[in-house]
Amino acid sequence: MNNKVVLAYSGGLDTSYCVKYLTEEKGLEVYAITVNTGGFSEEQLKAIEVRAKEMGVKEFVVRDVVKDYYEQCIKYLIFGNVLKNNTYPLSVSAERVFQAIAVAEYAKEIGAGYIAHGSTGAGNDQVRFDMVFNIVMPEAGIITPIRDNKLSREEEIEYLKKHGVEIDAKKAAYSINQGIWGTSVGGKETLTSRHTLPEEAYPTQISKTAESEVVLEFEQGELVGLNGKKCNHPTEIIIELNKIAGAYAIGRDIHVGDTIIGIKGRVGFEAAAPLIIIKAHHLLEKHTLTKQQLFWKDQLSNVYGSNLHEGLFYEPLMRDLEAFLTSTQENVSGKVFVKLQPYRFDLIGIESPYDLMSSKFGSYGEMNNTWTGDDVKGFAKIFSNQMMIWKKVSEENKKK
Repeated sequence: MNNKVVLAYSGGLDTSYCVKYLTEEKGLEVYAITVNTGGFSEEQLKAIEVRAKEMGVKEFVVRDVVKDYYEQCIKYLIFGNVLKNNTYPLSVSAERVFQAIAVAEYAKEIGAGYIAHGSTGAGNDQVRFDMVFNIVMPEAGIITPIRDNKLSREEEIEYLKKHGVEIDAKKAAYSINQGIWGTSVGGKETLTSRHTLPEEAYPTQISKTAESEVVLEFEQGELVGLNGKKCNHPTEIIIELNKIAGAYAIGRDIHVGDTIIGIKGRVGFEAAAPLIIIKAHHLLEKHTLTKQQLFWKDQLSNVYGSNLHEGLFYEPLMRDLEAFLTSTQENVSGKVFVKLQPYRFDLIGIESPYDLMSSKFGSYGEMNNTWTGDDVKGFAKIFSNQMMIWKKVSEENKKK
């Protein structure tokens, strides 16, 4: 092993500790990489670079994987209307895989002997990162200072202070991970089952209260337009919609779920664009897909989301599920109208040439154009036949 270590670096408390620990305690040369999944502006990336170099890293690089992240993952989360436990759009779960891949590929480029990340020993990220590193670059050793040393955030702050690194304790009270598909927020409140995050913990504060409407346009399940304006790539719409809807503080919630390591976990998040897009897409599907398509999509989408949540991106089944999800989107085209208000949104309706709720075939609860009353009588008799037989056989046996 050489003394090069590639560190997945965000500039936050955990990865700042890792830089100092790896250089001071381990004597390693730290090559820091920040992987942008849509959560950093150019100004933020520049500030992260300055901080990394001040901390003493040997080299700092940025890898932008936003479009790859969309094409290989987010697209299928939309096709599948994936919400973990009917709540969470896998904001961090999904992006960690693509961050880990970029980190491992950079380690290969420079021939690093080690790869490091700042995950704790109690969450999902440690497994996701380790799994990808083991698959993409199994020859590298994995170092996890926070996990190995079993550190609290307070202990990390104290260690950094001893090494001349000042940390804003108030800001460090919350662990925030931003990406194009949502932002997670963890703090002392999410470590309990009782309390919720305070208003100020969320990165995006409410700044708009007047009601407004947005129109999302889909073609074969993919976003192609927002408010009548076409885009070059769906990620542009996600970013723009997040700005519009984030101003209303839409998309805040707390997810409670089962971690990969078998304990319950709780995390806050804000995901204005992802939640609106998923719900809008689902509404369009309810108008354009058949009953069986909708039923089986629900089942298989849950499998896809659960596997991705557990870091199983390289499982071959995932490619099979992606092919299925893509196939279901052939007729999922049209416009969805959404009303925005403070802290909430409402789906108003859709327009689609593939709308199966066509008045040509009948109006629900009123009249039909393609069958007669006698047709329904015969259908109901045949449809209920097996239940009728079961009921009679059961009653006859009870009399014996």
